[in-house]
Amino acid sequence: MLDYTSFRSLVTNAPLISIDLIVYNRNSEVLLGKRSNAPANGYYFVPGGRIYKNERLESAFSRICLSELGDSVYISSAKMLGVYEHFYDDSFFGADINTHYIVLAYELINDYDLSKLPKTQHNDYDYMNKSEILKSKFVHHYTQQYFVQKV
Repeated sequence: MLDYTSFRSLVTNAPLISIDLIVYNRNSEVLLGKRSNAPANGYYFVPGGRIYKNERLESAFSRICLSELGDSVYISSAKMLGVYEHFYDDSFFGADINTHYIVLAYELINDYDLSKLPKTQHNDYDYMNKSEILKSKFVHHYTQQYFVQKV
């Protein structure tokens, strides 16, 4: 992990590489958490996190699952959905620095108990079906993009 000053410089000058987790339960609903930090503060978003320098993808995936879901998951149990770009007008550091993410999105299936999920990045959780996700003004548009039919 970087110290505050180094991380601020990184966010200011380079894109971050991250993993988003599209977690389906047995009812084909998707796990969403209400973000408690910028960017996307206050919106429902899929769990995820950034990859650290010199961290192997497999290790990052398991670490992010443990941090976001309380469960260490192997990347081999997930399906790669694709690569996405997210651009935000703000960042963890406030409105004066924007954020650019290159996102590796993965799908997995697991029924998580919402009351036992970590509260570090999200202060509330819910399961929503695809239709609810696409219609809700409380779900961030970057999360909605994972469910838009591609032509």
